[in-house]
Amino acid sequence: MNDADWKKRLTAAQYNVLRLKGTEAPFSGELLDKTDDGTYVCGACGQALFKSDDKYESTEPGLIGWPSFSDVIKKGAVKVVEDRSQGMTRQEVLCAKCGSHLGHVFDANDSPSGTHYCINSVALDFKSKK
Repeated sequence: MNDADWKKRLTAAQYNVLRLKGTEAPFSGELLDKTDDGTYVCGACGQALFKSDDKYESTEPGLIGWPSFSDVIKKGAVKVVEDRSQGMTRQEVLCAKCGSHLGHVFDANDSPSGTHYCINSVALDFKSKK
């Protein structure tokens, strides 16, 4: 899919995050407080990324305010690459299927797995199990 197609398919907020690697403001995402049982999928292509069972409320300073996950739904669902933007080195999380920017992953003491996937809510859609 080319850039023009993405602009037609996505909202302006989704396009900014998913294709331009932006970040939504903390505490602004619709999925932040979602506790329903289901699957979080890529907002661009629909690939399954995270299970609701792996979502948790972070207490890690600097990582609060975005949906937090302790693991991906399956190995290979995301791709992690080095991100040296904004004067720091972080690990960027991309959808492995379409290459869209989702957020970043960090080591974290508050995560059940020790891994904290800090994901933009606008980069995700939710599919309820009901």
